[in-house]
Amino acid sequence: MSSGDTLEFDQIYQENKGAMYDGRLRISKQGIVFKNNKTGKVDNLSGTDLNLTHWFRVARGYELKVGLKSGAVFKYDGFKESDFDKLSDFINKNYKMRLEEKELSVKGWNWGTAKFKGPLLSFDIDNMSAFEIPLGNVSHCATSKNEVALEFHQNDDADVSLMEMRFYVPPNQDNPEIDPVQAFHDNVMDKADIIQATGDAICIFKELQCLTPRGRYDVRIYPTFLHLHGKTFDYKLPYTTVLRLFLLPHKDQRQMFFVVSLDPPIKQGQTRYHFLILQFSKEEDMTLELSLSEEDCADKFEGKLQKEMSGPVYEIVSRVMKSMVNRKITVPGSFKGNSGTSAVSCSHKAGAGFLYPLERGFIYVHKPPIHLRFDEISCVNFARGVASNRTFDFEIETKSGTTYTFSSIEKEEYGKLFDFTTNKKLRVKNRGKNLKDSVNYDEDMMGSDDDAQHDAYMERVKAEAAAGISDDDDSSDDEEEDVDFNPDGSGSDIAEEYDSNASISSSDDDEEDEEKKERKKKKLEKAKNKPAKRRKTSDGGRKRKKRQKKDPNAPKKSMTAFMLWLNATRSDLRKENPDASIGEIGKIAGEKWRAMGPSDKEEWEQKAKEDKERYKIAMEEYQAKKEEEGSSEGEESDQAEKKSKKTKSSRPKSSPTKSPSKAGAGANYKSKEYITSDSDSDSSNSDSDSEKEKKPKKKGKKAKKKSEDEEEEPIASTPPESEESADDDDDDEDD
Repeated sequence: MSSGDTLEFDQIYQENKGAMYDGRLRISKQGIVFKNNKTGKVDNLSGTDLNLTHWFRVARGYELKVGLKSGAVFKYDGFKESDFDKLSDFINKNYKMRLEEKELSVKGWNWGTAKFKGPLLSFDIDNMSAFEIPLGNVSHCATSKNEVALEFHQNDDADVSLMEMRFYVPPNQDNPEIDPVQAFHDNVMDKADIIQATGDAICIFKELQCLTPRGRYDVRIYPTFLHLHGKTFDYKLPYTTVLRLFLLPHKDQRQMFFVVSLDPPIKQGQTRYHFLILQFSKEEDMTLELSLSEEDCADKFEGKLQKEMSGPVYEIVSRVMKSMVNRKITVPGSFKGNSGTSAVSCSHKAGAGFLYPLERGFIYVHKPPIHLRFDEISCVNFARGVASNRTFDFEIETKSGTTYTFSSIEKEEYGKLFDFTTNKKLRVKNRGKNLKDSVNYDEDMMGSDDDAQHDAYMERVKAEAAAGISDDDDSSDDEEEDVDFNPDGSGSDIAEEYDSNASISSSDDDEEDEEKKERKKKKLEKAKNKPAKRRKTSDGGRKRKKRQKKDPNAPKKSMTAFMLWLNATRSDLRKENPDASIGEIGKIAGEKWRAMGPSDKEEWEQKAKEDKERYKIAMEEYQAKKEEEGSSEGEESDQAEKKSKKTKSSRPKSSPTKSPSKAGAGANYKSKEYITSDSDSDSSNSDSDSEKEKKPKKKGKKAKKKSEDEEEEPIASTPPESEESADDDDDDEDD
């Protein structure tokens, strides 16, 4: 993006110890500003301090190299070839400088000339630079007979890191008295980022309580770095690694947090500490004397520090750190919670802490410390608490896709926090606000407040907080209430939740307090009005009504004017936006439709009316046809029912018989020992059978003994057809 006064470039990269960080570059008449998207760190280069500008062809497109009069060098990658003309004209016009095109040596030789150019070591081949090494990345320099070995600081964000590099330095034949190896070593050490505790500290703070990393440390302030000396570990922090300073009051109003944001972080084994957090008591006072003269304090720190200072410990530490680091201290802004403090009590994961809404972001203290800037926040979300209705969760989703959940926030804080996010124009996810209503914090603050949309949940929570309604009464709405049924079944009364000795009697009704009566009345109304719970299916899910299949013969529904216009112009929209998805096409169409005037919409609104009339007529015909088909189907079903009744009445009634399963297999069969040869026995058997038919069979003790004494022969596999067939068999045996 470019205008007459500024040039802006997105997706510009800055290399830092092997890692490429993307950001935004803005070039104006005043100077060059680069903002790191990850850390939010801003490089502000004044136009009057610029010394050189070079243009290189590198692996990632083209690179702009900017040098300052102080010797500092900044490099920015990711430019296109077409950007050269714009940059060259702008730099020449506003800075009165020439953007020089430089070429790098690509011969691949490892023999050349080492030149020290300010903070850079340039390795040149045929007066062309092959590579450059920032000496600030050197962590150690060692020499041998004719070699110099350089070791480098490591970056956790880099996929591949340069660990060590060795240079062979030949002896100087012209002047043997000068050692070239030692000269090389001295030039490297002069610009290298190697912390050496030489000289006395400016001041020392004894036994300060540190939350991260945990312990008590002696803090020694040196001109270029901060030294933490503990019983187990020592840390040296260069002031160049400090990003931000925070001074935050504790919620109890008796303690203070002093937070130092670091990049790169403190390293202890595999652990990384991105924040240094010191905790102070407001009641602790001290008197500090600096190991500097009054003149040095006035010259170096411009009167911000005095040789002798007294007051609360947290004030003196913050003043000294602010002067040494030369950065502003961030304090809470206008936000005040329900308790009247700037902190909101909450939990993140397993740790409890405090969330501080700031003017340009959120910071959570203390385990783990989290700082989220508004420009890296995509949206926020207010969610119901999982464990209790007394609390809610506050979720922050970043543009990188990471979600931070701060839980167990008291319900009374909801209104304050919601108003804060609304005033800062952050996108609230469950409010349904569009992205265009939120502020782009990458740019200047601009735009007016939109009309606030109604939030029923917020209104209810505010009302409950004002009325002081207890959580137990609220939770009774969601939980199932206990019901005591009267023995006579005449009705039911809701059991009192907190009064275990409550008795129900008509004589005591007149003596009850009005409050108890109202409470019972409310609970009874809730029980009556409470919807019945859905029955769950066997698999745990809820029963759902089967969706009725759509009749293919039903007429097509009428379309709105917008849909008719969209169907006619969809192909044109796709041609204009070939890379847009279906959802994006719909958004573009909606914007165009809203921009159309009433005269343009009149044609499609008329077509929509005609389509509506068409649907109305077609639906009436369809309903009439459906009723005729339904009446004919009803007559056919009535005739079928009459036929089925006639067939049922014409069938003979069958006598009920005992099933074999109840009587046992072979219950109606007879063994051979019961079949006699003479006719008398047959007649006696027939008489006995007739008597048995008259009287029901009874199993007695005699029958049991008889069945036990007699041995039965195997039962026939097929039952006899009738008694006559059995008699015929007997006659055959007699013959």
